[in-house]
Amino acid sequence: MKSEVYSWRLSPHLKSQLQEAARTEQKSVSDLLEEIVKSWLQEARGRSGAEEEQQRRMREAALKCAGTIEGPPDLAENARSEVRARIARRHGT
Repeated sequence: MKSEVYSWRLSPHLKSQLQEAARTEQKSVSDLLEEIVKSWLQEARGRSGAEEEQQRRMREAALKCAGTIEGPPDLAENARSEVRARIARRHGT
């Protein structure tokens, strides 16, 4: 059951085309607009899903090229002391 109202302004030419299309389809303008909106929303969701799939594939491809950082799991937290220790080992101090 329809209970919500939505209105917007459009050009006289577009309104005329919409009314003609509704007559051709033997539907009310409201029913035709509802079909148009439903169709557009389904297509938009489909595009969104396709874009998400493309993003997933690109992430997977990038991860294959990026590799990983090896080292202790808390390396970022102890970076300063780790860098100093590596310098000391390199220079024998």
